[in-house]
Amino acid sequence: MSKKNLNRTRIIGLRLSPEEYQSLTEKWETSNCRRLSDYARKKLFDRAIIKSYRNKSLDDFMLEMIEVRKGLERALIGFEQSVKKLYVMDKKADVLTWIRLHDLEKKTLLIKVEEIKQKINKIADQWLQ
Repeated sequence: MSKKNLNRTRIIGLRLSPEEYQSLTEKWETSNCRRLSDYARKKLFDRAIIKSYRNKSLDDFMLEMIEVRKGLERALIGFEQSVKKLYVMDKKADVLTWIRLHDLEKKTLLIKVEEIKQKINKIADQWLQ
């Protein structure tokens, strides 16, 4: 059995007006095609296109949660940098106490961030289906 060569080496240039492009991308976004080129190829060759509908409120929620996750990760990085700076300082009793207290807070923060990541990943898995 010989395999068909699936390498696509030919390029077709296509110019669209802004309205045509907007219409095309709106139709593509409601399909299950991952790339615009896949969608266009299916339309050109009259192949079946499966439309999928996403939950808009869940999409908005996911965008917000992604920003929350990024913010938490930035806060964690800043916290870790401040702790590293304290380790470089003189080892005075008050600095050591501060480090111990903030190490406990760091562990708590890491646990919370991990819980949030797991929840976001669970929702993202549902969203991608």
